[in-house]
Amino acid sequence: MEEQKYLAHISPDGRKQTVEEHLEGTAALCGKFASAFGCREQGEALGLMHDVGKCSEEFQQRLLGGKIVDHATAGALECAKLDLLWAACCIIGHHGGLPDVGNPMDGNDSPTMIGRLRRACQNGGIPKYSLPFAPCKTTPPKGYEKDGITDSFLIRMLYSCLVDADYLDTEAFMLEAPSVRSKGESMTVLCDKLSEFIKPWFPPNNELNHLRCSVLKNCIRKGESNRGLYTLTVPTGGGKTIASLAFALNHAVKNGLDRIIYVIPYTSIIEQTAEVFRNVLGENNVLEHHSGSVIDAPEGASVQTQFNALAAENWDAPVIVTTAVRFFESLYSNRSSACRKLHNIANSVIIFDEAQLLPSAHLRPCVAAMSKLAANFRSTLVLCTATQPVLAPLFSQYAPKLSAEEICPDTKELYRALKRCVIDFAGKLSNEMLASRLEDAEQVLCIVNSRKAAQDIYRMLPSEGSFHLSTLLYPEHRRELLVEIRKRLSEGLPCRVVSTSLIEAGVDVDFPLVYREMSGLDSILQAAGRCNREGKRSVETSRTIVFESENPSPAMLGVNIGAAKEAIALNADVTTPEAIECYFRSFLDLSDKQHDVFDIVGAFENGIQGCMLPFKTAAESFRFINDASKTVYIPTKSNAADIAALKNGVRTKALFRRLGRFGVGIYEKHFNELIACGDIVLLEDEVAVLENTSLYDKNTGLSPESDKGKALFY
Repeated sequence: MEEQKYLAHISPDGRKQTVEEHLEGTAALCGKFASAFGCREQGEALGLMHDVGKCSEEFQQRLLGGKIVDHATAGALECAKLDLLWAACCIIGHHGGLPDVGNPMDGNDSPTMIGRLRRACQNGGIPKYSLPFAPCKTTPPKGYEKDGITDSFLIRMLYSCLVDADYLDTEAFMLEAPSVRSKGESMTVLCDKLSEFIKPWFPPNNELNHLRCSVLKNCIRKGESNRGLYTLTVPTGGGKTIASLAFALNHAVKNGLDRIIYVIPYTSIIEQTAEVFRNVLGENNVLEHHSGSVIDAPEGASVQTQFNALAAENWDAPVIVTTAVRFFESLYSNRSSACRKLHNIANSVIIFDEAQLLPSAHLRPCVAAMSKLAANFRSTLVLCTATQPVLAPLFSQYAPKLSAEEICPDTKELYRALKRCVIDFAGKLSNEMLASRLEDAEQVLCIVNSRKAAQDIYRMLPSEGSFHLSTLLYPEHRRELLVEIRKRLSEGLPCRVVSTSLIEAGVDVDFPLVYREMSGLDSILQAAGRCNREGKRSVETSRTIVFESENPSPAMLGVNIGAAKEAIALNADVTTPEAIECYFRSFLDLSDKQHDVFDIVGAFENGIQGCMLPFKTAAESFRFINDASKTVYIPTKSNAADIAALKNGVRTKALFRRLGRFGVGIYEKHFNELIACGDIVLLEDEVAVLENTSLYDKNTGLSPESDKGKALFY
């Protein structure tokens, strides 16, 4: 009698893929992916065991339209019998997400993986299945420390390999051919493209370009070094963007690394950086992936659109530009869709731009993740900033053998040479005194700590040549204003800008005079980077003035301000590397107990109430930005069709991506009050549209108060 062939998939046109074919195809891909961090054998074993539960009569009926069947637990159970709990964890969650592992005392009523396996052992716990071949005997990967945080990343990486391999093998069968997944050009080709791009820069034609070329040469030279942890500490205006790309490409070629990942704090910087990289390397080599860049690939879409949409699923592209939020939340996620890309972070160069902006509340989980990527997954890390945070003590805890090396060693001389302005301190200024000073200046930038203060001070200025920037303006509005601001600056016209800190990092503007409300020293120096940015004026006539405001600063800035005042008191020149180091050491000391507010690292090192490796619970807790704001979409002439579609129930990724350029985030109390007053219409899925458009001012954005005077603003 012919042996029964169990089926894994049936395509829409009736073709059939057997379980054995699917397992072997998935195993080959999974092993290939895991070989990037030395785990080919373990990856192949996962692929061969993940869908053995499909070898059951119940699942075969499911393929013909029957009820949903648990087909993941069977493979996990077979791995657990071999004491391969790491493999069981990957397999049991390859569709539903990594579970909390639990402990050996968990009963069959526990929601953990151990509880689920106990239920599977009971009669009828899962469908009866047949093994298509003998269980794979493999061993845990060697060379890893035996601690919870290391194990958690190893499991996530192997899980990522399995999820991506499973998707890709299934996709190839269903399409009867691999999908349009161009991997872009090689690191060698991209390195050659960059060399051609920078060739006209040599020899440099002025002092500033000479300094930038010096930074660039250092990065190219240091790119020949081995994998590890590096810092790139270059003052604002030193050309870090192209220089860091030069390091990354040369380093990738030298060390056989697969891709370059840029991790950037703000979407505004991402858009600028991605555009620069596309100009240098070509459209098909750069993937821009963040909340505002979700890409749909409808039927008939261009090959490039299909590539972008598919590459966003698993980051299979040469250069990825993404946000710190997406990067770190993916690393601590348990969901298959978020984890699918993780294995492609291995064997990469990862540039952390504006590294000082890693939130102090999550420094430990961030540094723990970064440490493991370098120590165990063959990645090189670069902390790139003008104000280098002092993270060595944290790195030494999670990767003792990892020590940071500076790419541009003559940092002190670089800071001296690139100094563009004098920083003065003005003491306390009332809003009226500050507005008077701003009015007296032809071109001036003022940065304050709250949106309300920015609006209040702006209203005291003459309307001609005055601008307000804050997140109460939707992003497209801010972009339009910055175009006008740059135009006025270049033409020598009056230009007075009152802004929140959003203008500090990565926004190219050049003012002769900057006022900065007291904040962290890193913020003060970033503000100073907008003063005489291009070095067209003398240092002596270019001033950044730090003042204390009558407005209360947000509580979250208390530690930053305290550490800044200490560094200012101890250092005559606050622009030096010594002053910056002094600030960050003080900041880390003052905020030490707040570096892991959700105790994510502790959850994996010690478990949660006896539950070991709590993937699901930790993922639900970890939020990189504790943002209680709600988004309100602002209707305009240009987005009228999209707003109408939204109100008619359309909910596509492409629609939300377009409307993201017109969204304003407001705090929940303000949001609820505006709903109560009828100024906001709340649609299904908590989607909100501004109904009373008179509340959105062309100069100051969304009003802090409802027309009825009831809304609260913070």
